[in-house]
Amino acid sequence: MKPFEGLTVIELASVLAGPSVGVFFAELGAKVIKVENKKTGGDVTRSWKLASEDKSHPFSAYYSSVNWGKESWFMDLKDKQDRDKLNREMEQADVVIANFKPGDAVKLGLDFESLKKLNSNLIYGEITGFGKQKRTAYDVVLQAESGFLSMSGTATGELCKIPVALIDILAAHHLKEGLLVALLQTKKEQKAMKVSVSLYDAALASLANQATNWVMSGHIAQPMGTLHPNIAPYGELFTCKDGKKVVLAIGTNRQFLKLCEVLNNDHLSSDARFSDNQLRIKNRIILANELSESILHFNREELMQLLIEKQVPAGALRNMKEVFELPESKRLLQNETKEGHDLTAVKNVIFNISE
Repeated sequence: MKPFEGLTVIELASVLAGPSVGVFFAELGAKVIKVENKKTGGDVTRSWKLASEDKSHPFSAYYSSVNWGKESWFMDLKDKQDRDKLNREMEQADVVIANFKPGDAVKLGLDFESLKKLNSNLIYGEITGFGKQKRTAYDVVLQAESGFLSMSGTATGELCKIPVALIDILAAHHLKEGLLVALLQTKKEQKAMKVSVSLYDAALASLANQATNWVMSGHIAQPMGTLHPNIAPYGELFTCKDGKKVVLAIGTNRQFLKLCEVLNNDHLSSDARFSDNQLRIKNRIILANELSESILHFNREELMQLLIEKQVPAGALRNMKEVFELPESKRLLQNETKEGHDLTAVKNVIFNISE
Protein backbone atom coordinates (compact mmCIF):
# COMPACT_ATOMS: atom_id res chain seq x y z
CA MET A 1 0.00 0.00 0.00
CA LYS A 2 1.37 3.41 -1.04
CA PRO A 3 -0.63 6.02 0.92
CA PHE A 4 0.88 9.00 -0.91
CA GLU A 5 0.17 7.83 -4.46
CA GLY A 6 -1.24 10.75 -6.42
CA LEU A 7 0.51 13.28 -4.17
CA THR A 8 3.00 15.67 -5.78
CA VAL A 9 5.84 17.05 -3.68
CA ILE A 10 8.30 19.68 -4.91
CA GLU A 11 11.61 19.68 -3.07
CA LEU A 12 13.47 22.99 -3.09
CA ALA A 13 15.99 21.68 -0.59
CA SER A 14 19.52 20.35 -0.43
CA VAL A 15 22.00 18.58 1.88
CA LEU A 16 20.21 16.30 4.40
CA ALA A 17 17.25 17.66 6.39
CA GLY A 18 14.94 18.72 3.56
CA PRO A 19 15.85 15.83 1.24
CA SER A 20 15.16 13.40 4.13
CA VAL A 21 11.58 14.66 4.15
CA GLY A 22 11.36 14.35 0.37
CA VAL A 23 12.53 10.76 0.31
CA PHE A 24 9.98 9.89 3.02
CA PHE A 25 7.19 10.96 0.69
CA ALA A 26 8.82 9.26 -2.31
CA GLU A 27 9.08 5.91 -0.54
CA LEU A 28 5.38 6.03 0.27
CA GLY A 29 4.33 6.63 -3.31
CA ALA A 30 4.39 10.39 -3.87
CA LYS A 31 5.79 11.96 -7.00
CA VAL A 32 8.74 13.96 -5.67
CA ILE A 33 10.41 16.53 -7.91
CA LYS A 34 13.79 17.59 -6.60
CA VAL A 35 14.79 20.96 -8.04
CA GLU A 36 18.58 21.33 -8.26
CA ASN A 37 20.63 24.35 -9.29
CA LYS A 38 22.04 23.59 -12.73
CA LYS A 39 24.49 26.52 -12.47
CA THR A 40 26.28 24.97 -9.48
CA GLY A 41 26.04 21.28 -10.41
CA GLY A 42 23.04 20.48 -8.24
CA ASP A 43 22.81 19.50 -4.59
CA VAL A 44 26.22 20.05 -2.99
CA THR A 45 26.16 16.55 -1.49
CA ARG A 46 26.56 15.08 -4.98
CA SER A 47 30.25 15.91 -4.53
CA TRP A 48 30.57 14.81 -0.88
CA LYS A 49 32.44 11.63 -1.79
CA LEU A 50 34.69 9.47 0.32
CA ALA A 51 38.29 9.30 -0.85
CA SER A 52 37.54 5.75 -2.01
CA GLU A 53 34.48 6.64 -4.14
CA ASP A 54 34.47 6.75 -7.95
CA LYS A 55 35.16 10.35 -9.00
CA SER A 56 33.37 9.86 -12.33
CA HIS A 57 30.06 8.85 -10.73
CA PRO A 58 27.46 11.66 -10.90
CA PHE A 59 26.68 11.53 -7.19
CA SER A 60 28.06 10.37 -3.87
CA ALA A 61 26.90 7.69 -1.46
CA TYR A 62 25.90 10.55 0.84
CA TYR A 63 23.56 11.99 -1.82
CA SER A 64 22.13 8.55 -2.50
CA SER A 65 21.03 8.11 1.12
CA VAL A 66 18.16 10.62 0.85
CA ASN A 67 17.59 11.30 -2.85
CA TRP A 68 16.50 8.08 -4.46
CA GLY A 69 13.02 7.62 -5.89
CA LYS A 70 12.81 11.28 -6.92
CA GLU A 71 12.78 13.11 -10.25
CA SER A 72 15.72 15.53 -10.46
CA TRP A 73 15.06 18.75 -12.36
CA PHE A 74 18.16 20.84 -13.02
CA MET A 75 16.96 24.42 -13.24
CA ASP A 76 18.05 28.04 -13.08
CA LEU A 77 15.37 29.62 -10.89
CA LYS A 78 16.16 33.05 -12.37
CA ASP A 79 15.57 31.83 -15.92
CA LYS A 80 12.06 32.61 -17.20
CA GLN A 81 11.61 29.37 -19.11
CA ASP A 82 12.65 27.28 -16.11
CA ARG A 83 10.48 29.32 -13.76
CA ASP A 84 7.45 29.03 -16.00
CA LYS A 85 7.87 25.25 -16.02
CA LEU A 86 8.26 25.16 -12.24
CA ASN A 87 5.28 27.48 -11.68
CA ARG A 88 3.06 25.23 -13.79
CA GLU A 89 4.04 22.31 -11.57
CA MET A 90 3.50 24.43 -8.44
CA GLU A 91 -0.09 25.07 -9.49
CA GLN A 92 -0.78 21.33 -9.25
CA ALA A 93 1.51 20.42 -6.33
CA ASP A 94 0.36 19.33 -2.89
CA VAL A 95 3.49 19.94 -0.81
CA VAL A 96 6.63 22.07 -1.13
CA ILE A 97 9.76 21.44 0.94
CA ALA A 98 12.19 24.37 1.12
CA ASN A 99 15.38 25.21 3.02
CA PHE A 100 16.49 28.57 1.66
CA LYS A 101 18.71 30.94 3.59
CA PRO A 102 16.69 33.74 5.24
CA GLY A 103 15.52 36.18 2.57
CA ASP A 104 16.45 34.06 -0.46
CA ALA A 105 13.01 32.50 -0.91
CA VAL A 106 11.40 35.97 -1.05
CA LYS A 107 13.97 37.17 -3.59
CA LEU A 108 13.19 34.19 -5.81
CA GLY A 109 9.43 34.41 -5.32
CA LEU A 110 9.44 30.95 -3.75
CA ASP A 111 8.28 31.92 -0.27
CA PHE A 112 4.94 30.81 1.14
CA GLU A 113 3.12 34.09 0.48
CA SER A 114 4.16 34.09 -3.18
CA LEU A 115 3.42 30.44 -3.87
CA LYS A 116 0.00 30.35 -2.23
CA LYS A 117 -1.10 32.88 -4.86
CA LEU A 118 -0.34 30.20 -7.46
CA ASN A 119 -1.92 27.40 -5.45
CA SER A 120 -4.47 28.17 -2.74
CA ASN A 121 -4.27 24.65 -1.29
CA LEU A 122 -0.48 24.33 -1.12
CA ILE A 123 1.22 23.02 2.01
CA TYR A 124 4.60 24.69 2.43
CA GLY A 125 7.23 23.01 4.61
CA GLU A 126 10.19 25.17 5.55
CA ILE A 127 13.44 24.25 7.29
CA THR A 128 15.82 26.95 8.51
CA GLY A 129 19.04 26.76 10.50
CA PHE A 130 18.51 29.35 13.21
CA GLY A 131 15.08 30.72 12.35
CA LYS A 132 15.44 34.28 11.09
CA GLN A 133 19.14 34.53 11.92
CA LYS A 134 21.33 34.70 8.82
CA ARG A 135 23.76 31.96 9.80
CA THR A 136 25.07 29.06 7.75
CA ALA A 137 23.91 26.02 9.69
CA TYR A 138 25.76 22.76 9.27
CA ASP A 139 25.08 19.93 11.67
CA VAL A 140 28.25 20.14 13.76
CA VAL A 141 27.55 23.86 14.32
CA LEU A 142 24.12 22.94 15.67
CA GLN A 143 25.55 20.14 17.80
CA ALA A 144 27.85 22.73 19.37
CA GLU A 145 25.27 25.49 19.80
CA SER A 146 22.55 23.25 21.25
CA GLY A 147 24.67 21.46 23.83
CA PHE A 148 24.98 18.06 22.17
CA LEU A 149 28.70 18.43 21.51
CA SER A 150 29.48 19.49 25.09
CA MET A 151 28.23 16.18 26.45
CA SER A 152 29.46 13.86 23.68
CA GLY A 153 32.88 12.37 24.25
CA THR A 154 34.84 10.88 27.11
CA ALA A 155 35.26 11.87 30.73
CA THR A 156 38.92 12.72 30.01
CA GLY A 157 37.76 15.73 27.99
CA GLU A 158 38.00 14.37 24.44
CA LEU A 159 34.83 15.71 22.77
CA CYS A 160 33.35 14.05 19.69
CA LYS A 161 30.43 14.84 17.45
CA ILE A 162 27.65 12.35 16.89
CA PRO A 163 28.83 10.59 13.70
CA VAL A 164 25.64 11.18 11.71
CA ALA A 165 24.09 14.59 11.08
CA LEU A 166 21.60 13.95 13.85
CA ILE A 167 20.24 17.49 14.12
CA ASP A 168 19.32 17.45 10.42
CA ILE A 169 17.58 14.11 10.89
CA LEU A 170 15.69 15.32 13.96
CA ALA A 171 14.55 18.47 12.17
CA ALA A 172 13.42 16.35 9.22
CA HIS A 173 11.27 14.22 11.52
CA HIS A 174 9.76 17.35 13.06
CA LEU A 175 8.89 18.68 9.62
CA LYS A 176 7.40 15.35 8.55
CA GLU A 177 5.14 15.42 11.60
CA GLY A 178 4.05 18.98 10.85
CA LEU A 179 3.35 18.21 7.20
CA LEU A 180 1.34 15.12 8.09
CA VAL A 181 -0.75 17.19 10.52
CA ALA A 182 -1.29 19.76 7.76
CA LEU A 183 -2.35 17.04 5.32
CA LEU A 184 -4.85 15.78 7.87
CA GLN A 185 -6.11 19.32 8.39
CA THR A 186 -6.85 19.64 4.67
CA LYS A 187 -9.57 17.04 5.19
CA LYS A 188 -11.40 19.64 7.30
CA GLU A 189 -10.59 22.82 5.41
CA GLN A 190 -9.04 23.47 2.04
CA LYS A 191 -6.51 26.26 2.38
CA ALA A 192 -2.80 26.90 2.02
CA MET A 193 -0.73 26.12 5.13
CA LYS A 194 2.85 26.69 6.19
CA VAL A 195 4.90 24.49 8.54
CA SER A 196 8.22 25.90 9.77
CA VAL A 197 10.99 24.04 11.60
CA SER A 198 14.47 25.27 12.53
CA LEU A 199 17.43 23.00 13.13
CA TYR A 200 18.12 24.85 16.37
CA ASP A 201 14.59 24.44 17.73
CA ALA A 202 14.56 20.75 16.75
CA ALA A 203 17.88 20.24 18.55
CA LEU A 204 16.67 21.91 21.76
CA ALA A 205 13.38 20.01 21.68
CA SER A 206 15.33 16.75 21.38
CA LEU A 207 17.55 17.24 24.43
CA ALA A 208 14.85 15.39 26.37
CA ASN A 209 16.06 14.21 29.81
CA GLN A 210 19.35 16.08 29.48
CA ALA A 211 17.38 19.32 29.32
CA THR A 212 15.14 18.45 32.28
CA ASN A 213 18.18 17.29 34.28
CA TRP A 214 19.31 20.92 34.04
CA VAL A 215 15.92 22.64 34.35
CA MET A 216 14.78 20.60 37.35
CA SER A 217 18.05 19.72 39.09
CA GLY A 218 20.68 22.16 37.85
CA HIS A 219 22.73 19.26 36.47
CA ILE A 220 24.99 20.22 33.55
CA ALA A 221 25.64 17.13 31.44
CA GLN A 222 29.30 16.23 31.02
CA PRO A 223 30.94 13.87 28.51
CA MET A 224 30.53 10.32 29.78
CA GLY A 225 31.50 8.27 26.76
CA THR A 226 28.78 5.67 26.29
CA LEU A 227 27.46 5.99 29.86
CA HIS A 228 24.09 7.39 30.96
CA PRO A 229 23.80 9.93 33.80
CA ASN A 230 20.47 8.55 35.07
CA ILE A 231 20.90 4.77 34.81
CA ALA A 232 23.53 2.11 35.62
CA PRO A 233 24.81 -0.16 34.29
CA TYR A 234 23.71 1.55 31.09
CA GLY A 235 26.17 2.16 28.28
CA GLU A 236 29.04 0.30 29.94
CA LEU A 237 31.02 -1.68 27.36
CA PHE A 238 32.47 -5.07 28.27
CA THR A 239 34.91 -7.40 26.52
CA CYS A 240 34.01 -11.07 26.20
CA LYS A 241 36.29 -14.10 26.21
CA ASP A 242 36.61 -14.01 22.40
CA GLY A 243 37.64 -10.34 22.42
CA LYS A 244 34.29 -9.08 21.13
CA LYS A 245 32.36 -6.41 23.00
CA VAL A 246 28.84 -6.01 24.38
CA VAL A 247 27.02 -3.05 25.88
CA LEU A 248 24.49 -3.26 28.71
CA ALA A 249 21.35 -1.13 29.09
CA ILE A 250 19.89 -2.08 32.47
CA GLY A 251 16.87 0.08 33.28
CA THR A 252 15.12 -1.75 36.13
CA ASN A 253 15.98 -3.69 39.27
CA ARG A 254 14.41 -6.79 37.75
CA GLN A 255 16.68 -6.55 34.72
CA PHE A 256 19.70 -6.22 37.00
CA LEU A 257 18.72 -9.36 38.90
CA LYS A 258 18.26 -11.23 35.62
CA LEU A 259 21.71 -10.04 34.50
CA CYS A 260 23.26 -11.44 37.69
CA GLU A 261 21.43 -14.70 37.09
CA VAL A 262 22.80 -14.99 33.55
CA LEU A 263 26.32 -14.27 34.80
CA ASN A 264 26.01 -16.78 37.66
CA ASN A 265 26.98 -13.99 40.03
CA ASP A 266 24.66 -14.23 43.04
CA HIS A 267 26.73 -12.02 45.32
CA LEU A 268 26.16 -8.99 43.06
CA SER A 269 22.39 -9.34 43.29
CA SER A 270 22.55 -9.34 47.10
CA ASP A 271 25.18 -6.59 47.43
CA ALA A 272 23.62 -3.57 49.18
CA ARG A 273 25.77 -1.21 47.07
CA PHE A 274 23.83 -2.22 43.95
CA SER A 275 20.34 -2.72 45.40
CA ASP A 276 18.69 0.11 43.45
CA ASN A 277 19.42 2.34 40.48
CA GLN A 278 20.70 5.37 42.40
CA LEU A 279 23.15 3.20 44.35
CA ARG A 280 24.30 1.54 41.12
CA ILE A 281 24.97 5.01 39.66
CA LYS A 282 26.93 5.98 42.78
CA ASN A 283 28.96 2.79 42.64
CA ARG A 284 29.03 2.26 38.90
CA ILE A 285 32.83 1.95 38.61
CA ILE A 286 32.97 -0.77 41.27
CA LEU A 287 30.00 -2.49 39.63
CA ALA A 288 31.56 -2.32 36.16
CA ASN A 289 34.76 -3.94 37.45
CA GLU A 290 32.74 -6.77 38.98
CA LEU A 291 30.74 -7.29 35.81
CA SER A 292 33.87 -7.24 33.65
CA GLU A 293 35.31 -10.24 35.46
CA SER A 294 32.09 -12.22 35.06
CA ILE A 295 31.59 -11.37 31.38
CA LEU A 296 35.11 -12.51 30.51
CA HIS A 297 33.94 -16.09 31.03
CA PHE A 298 31.58 -15.94 28.04
CA ASN A 299 31.98 -15.74 24.27
CA ARG A 300 29.88 -12.92 22.88
CA GLU A 301 27.32 -14.92 20.91
CA GLU A 302 26.78 -17.28 23.81
CA LEU A 303 26.30 -14.38 26.23
CA MET A 304 24.00 -12.45 23.89
CA GLN A 305 21.77 -15.48 23.44
CA LEU A 306 21.44 -15.92 27.20
CA LEU A 307 20.74 -12.23 27.78
CA ILE A 308 18.09 -12.14 25.07
CA GLU A 309 16.43 -15.27 26.46
CA LYS A 310 16.23 -13.62 29.90
CA GLN A 311 15.06 -10.30 28.37
CA VAL A 312 18.11 -8.43 29.62
CA PRO A 313 18.71 -5.35 27.40
CA ALA A 314 22.13 -5.68 25.78
CA GLY A 315 23.72 -5.20 22.40
CA ALA A 316 26.67 -6.52 20.46
CA LEU A 317 29.11 -3.81 19.35
CA ARG A 318 29.19 -4.09 15.54
CA ASN A 319 30.93 -2.14 12.78
CA MET A 320 29.17 -1.26 9.50
CA LYS A 321 30.28 -4.48 7.80
CA GLU A 322 28.89 -6.58 10.64
CA VAL A 323 25.68 -4.56 10.79
CA PHE A 324 24.84 -5.13 7.13
CA GLU A 325 25.62 -8.83 7.30
CA LEU A 326 22.62 -9.25 9.62
CA PRO A 327 19.40 -10.52 7.98
CA GLU A 328 17.45 -7.69 9.64
CA SER A 329 19.67 -5.14 7.91
CA LYS A 330 19.58 -6.87 4.53
CA ARG A 331 15.81 -6.60 4.64
CA LEU A 332 16.10 -2.80 4.61
CA LEU A 333 18.30 -2.74 1.52
CA GLN A 334 16.78 -2.40 -1.90
CA ASN A 335 18.01 -1.81 -5.44
CA GLU A 336 16.58 1.10 -7.41
CA THR A 337 17.33 2.30 -10.91
CA LYS A 338 17.25 6.01 -11.58
CA GLU A 339 18.57 7.83 -14.62
CA GLY A 340 20.35 4.66 -15.69
CA HIS A 341 22.36 4.33 -12.47
CA ASP A 342 22.07 1.54 -9.98
CA LEU A 343 21.47 2.78 -6.45
CA THR A 344 21.62 0.74 -3.29
CA ALA A 345 19.96 2.61 -0.46
CA VAL A 346 18.79 1.91 3.04
CA LYS A 347 15.06 2.40 3.27
CA ASN A 348 14.25 5.51 5.27
CA VAL A 349 10.65 4.46 5.88
CA ILE A 350 10.81 1.48 8.21
CA PHE A 351 7.16 0.79 8.85
CA ASN A 352 4.64 -1.17 6.79
CA ILE A 353 1.06 -0.15 6.13
CA SER A 354 -1.41 -2.80 5.07
CA GLU A 355 -5.11 -2.75 4.36
